[in-house]
Amino acid sequence: MKIKRKIIQIDEELCNGCGQCVVSCAEGALKIINGKARLVSEIYCDGLGACLGECPTGALKIVEREAEGFDEKAVHEMLNSSKEGHDHPVKAHTCPSASLQTFNPGAGCQKANEPIKQESRLSALSHWPIKIRLVPPTAPFLKGADLAVVADCAALSYPNLHRDFIADRVVLMGCPKFDNQQEYVQKFADIFNTADIKSITVPVMEVPCCQGLPVIVQKGLELAGKKIPLTKVVISRQGEIISSATL
Repeated sequence: MKIKRKIIQIDEELCNGCGQCVVSCAEGALKIINGKARLVSEIYCDGLGACLGECPTGALKIVEREAEGFDEKAVHEMLNSSKEGHDHPVKAHTCPSASLQTFNPGAGCQKANEPIKQESRLSALSHWPIKIRLVPPTAPFLKGADLAVVADCAALSYPNLHRDFIADRVVLMGCPKFDNQQEYVQKFADIFNTADIKSITVPVMEVPCCQGLPVIVQKGLELAGKKIPLTKVVISRQGEIISSATL
């Protein structure tokens, strides 16, 4: 049954068939067919738009129209069939955040040669709870706050998180891939309507599925009709800041 919802739309005139959107779509909703990106099936697209920033030509956008509802179960079945070598190539449809990797945090000599840093071992956290779904919009610590909306994985990947992102900020944490996205959009809209938030910083991982978190925050701002400075910080798997930009 078709419902009116948000879904990806591809401008074939602008699409150059580079395939970056295919790799960045964690649900496997996109595929290159005859040199152009195509929507494999409406039921695979969640409408979040995490792939938008990966298109170099601006051929992708989210529109609201009549479409089949998003089917998470069908997505899982399709992704599993990809791993078994069926119709969809694994590279194009497997979320990079699920690929296994091993890092060397630093050899003994490298650590020994690092300058001694006199840093505080105290936590910079000023409140509790910190999970997005647990913090009520009326929480007193949100009033007039500088907000840090942190992706779960970024907290472990970035070694100076407390110093650079938590100190003097109110922290909310969540995962755009596994948590309820629409619930988060409404939660942020309620927060922006209730609390006088001064600024928003969103540290996320470099993997495509993580890019949905700033999109969720932006949608919350749109729903609330608010304009608040929003900075997106992208962190590599090995804990380095790749980019920082105001959205």
